[in-house]
Order: sequence, then structure tokens, then C-alpha cells
Amino acid sequence: MMEINGTQHINTIMQPQSQGMTGKVTPHEAQQTFKSWLNTAITDINQAQTASQVMTEKVARGEQVDLHDVMITAEKASVTLQTATEVRNKAIEAYQEIMRMQV
Repeated sequence: MMEINGTQHINTIMQPQSQGMTGKVTPHEAQQTFKSWLNTAITDINQAQTASQVMTEKVARGEQVDLHDVMITAEKASVTLQTATEVRNKAIEAYQEIMRMQV
């Protein structure tokens, strides 16, 4: 089963110094950290969706699969997708707020 460990990914963004970076973080380093976190998060979402689809297909074919596992896998996929959607919405809100600021 897939483990959801989103808080570990968030911690890597929020505390880049804990990963061996010392002093100030350059914009390039911050961009690379965010990029790798985002890629990992998208990969995790995709894996959850794929696992849910595979389990659902097994049930549809009549294979010997525990219905509880199917429902848990589907719920994990749903939660990861909802979380990603909310993070996206908050990022867009933050961007729009920054764009409204007067310099």
C-alpha cells in the first residue's frame, strides 16, 4: 500500500536549511527545492490515482480483492487529489494577492 507522506514534502520546502543548505538560500535553490517537491507531489498523486484505478478494475473483473482495500485505495486517491487542488487554489490566491500589491 502507498503511504501518504505529504508533511515530509512540505517540511523540505519550509525548512531548506535542514537539508544541508547553510546561510541564505538563493532564489535558484528555492526554485529547485520547490520544483523537486512539486514533481514528487504530482508523482504521488498519479500513483494514488493509478492504484485506485487498478483496484477498481480488479473488482470489476471479479478478481479476488478485499473490498475494504479497494475503498481505502480510492479514498487515498481522492484525498490526495483534493489536497493538491486546495494547494493549487491557495497558491493562485497568494499569487493574485501579490499582484495586487502596490510597490
